[in-house]
Amino acid sequence: MTSTAPTPPSAPLHQRLRRLWPYFRPARVGLGLALLGALLAAATEPAIPALLKLLLDEGFVAGQVPLWAVPLALIGLFALRGLATFVAQYGLAYTANGGMVALRRVLFERLGHAELRLFAEHNASQLANTVVYEVNNGAGQLVGALLTAVRTALTIVALLGYLLWLNWALTLVVLAMFPPMAWGMRVLSRRLYGVTRRSQDATDALAYVVEENVLAHRLIRLHEAQAQQQQRFDRLNQTLRGLALKSTVAAALMTPLTQLLAAAALSAVIVMALVQAQGGVSVGSFVGFVTAMLVLVTPLRQLADIATPITRGLAALERGLALLEATPLQAGGQHDTPRVHGAIAWDDVWVQYRHGAGHALQGVTLHVQPGEVVALVGPSGSGKTTLVNLLPRFVEASRGRVLLDGRDVREWDLVALRRQFAMVSQDVVMLNDTVRANVALGDPNPDDARVQAALAAANLDDWWPTLPQGLDTVVGHNAAQLSGGQRQRLAIARAIYKDAPVLILDEATSALDNTSERLVQQALARLMTGRTTLVIAHRLSTIEHADRIVVLEGGCVVEQGTHAQLLAAGGLYARLHARGEAAFAGDGPQG
Repeated sequence: MTSTAPTPPSAPLHQRLRRLWPYFRPARVGLGLALLGALLAAATEPAIPALLKLLLDEGFVAGQVPLWAVPLALIGLFALRGLATFVAQYGLAYTANGGMVALRRVLFERLGHAELRLFAEHNASQLANTVVYEVNNGAGQLVGALLTAVRTALTIVALLGYLLWLNWALTLVVLAMFPPMAWGMRVLSRRLYGVTRRSQDATDALAYVVEENVLAHRLIRLHEAQAQQQQRFDRLNQTLRGLALKSTVAAALMTPLTQLLAAAALSAVIVMALVQAQGGVSVGSFVGFVTAMLVLVTPLRQLADIATPITRGLAALERGLALLEATPLQAGGQHDTPRVHGAIAWDDVWVQYRHGAGHALQGVTLHVQPGEVVALVGPSGSGKTTLVNLLPRFVEASRGRVLLDGRDVREWDLVALRRQFAMVSQDVVMLNDTVRANVALGDPNPDDARVQAALAAANLDDWWPTLPQGLDTVVGHNAAQLSGGQRQRLAIARAIYKDAPVLILDEATSALDNTSERLVQQALARLMTGRTTLVIAHRLSTIEHADRIVVLEGGCVVEQGTHAQLLAAGGLYARLHARGEAAFAGDGPQG
């Protein structure tokens, strides 16, 4: 598994935010509301020390402030702050959720159209974590922190303005703490960014262990591997704990750093203010300045705390952006034909999955006529599944050409190309959706009559009426509650419903008992009429009735012909046939 390089933490913040702006731009109305609320809230901050100064100088001493004005001013001030806070929070939620939805939608769309190497380089838990959790947490943290940063910055500006108006000399002392605080925040933010990136990778690794153990629960219990897997989980869990503590240290150091600098500045201010007070400075001015100074400590501390969510939010969202930018869309051509005749050709095709590894196919040249039923046989790893996966471009040829009706598959529009194929694999995949949706997968308006006919043809006409909601019954996670034979026949019903001109049957009857297989073979025989069919099978009954049998070994076509011809030739097929059905067992993922 490889990972893409994130934007370095040394890059300016505005450059990193600019990459995210297109996803949040549609929600800029909410951002405007949030900024307006932040501006109003910041404007009320200097009002409290100003009110204290007025009371001390004009109210308690001179008696010039009416008593009713004090509660009226306080209630009005806090009502305005409450309204401003509500507007800011609503605008924040509107902006964060709008950007989150937009980015998550683009990421999910990329999963459906990206080059297939994406799924070889990233495991399922990592992709799910990035699309769902990272984007959700990142958007909320980043937008909330940025809004807090703006509100805090405005508050600091307002308070500093008030302090300058009261006493510019003392304000210079306050300003002296900003450079060291900015330096400390920069250093700690870089440290936090690195720890956050490592924490994301550790979280992915931990989630992957959980995913593997859920999917392979029977195998793990059969081999009594729970303790071994527990050790594996504990090791990764402790790694994540260590990174979490490092992150806490980096984040927690910012607050005491700010408070220490603020305390030093406040001490100097009080000493200087007391000296100035002896020269005739009013009590109200002194109390107003110190109060404003104390109020200023809170936004300064918040400004230090903001670095943590900004860093974590950026790291999470940049991970999604890195996934987008590092995974191009699978390229297709412009050719589009509603329905092909079904002529297929492999012209000197070589396939190598990884650089430096051996070739899964080596110079394969093979032609299939429209309507022909061709069985592909050979030992495990001989290249049968790789050969058929080249057709819908689930695998790309390293050299050579793959032709459909005389056109290179790379010249086809990808949607139009894949419309020509229906595939039933030995690894059945069902969505956590209704029976109808699984059979009519890809059809936005399923035809119930066609769905029922497909189920009947797959020998499931006695099964689906017994379900609690009939065709509306949800089959669950990968239809795990169904038997292997039922899941296999449901996949066959899906292929029958699609009614594509080219059928690919990769061990399509491997999970059926003899009775079910006989009924399904009858349905498949009717379906194959007038269609090109490629069959990878280990059942001799399927192989023997093919129009032609192609035998592969070591990624090469070593012989081809009818069942009788190949037996008479006495080659590899004859030897496999003599060993029985087990010799024709299917390949692994690269077979």
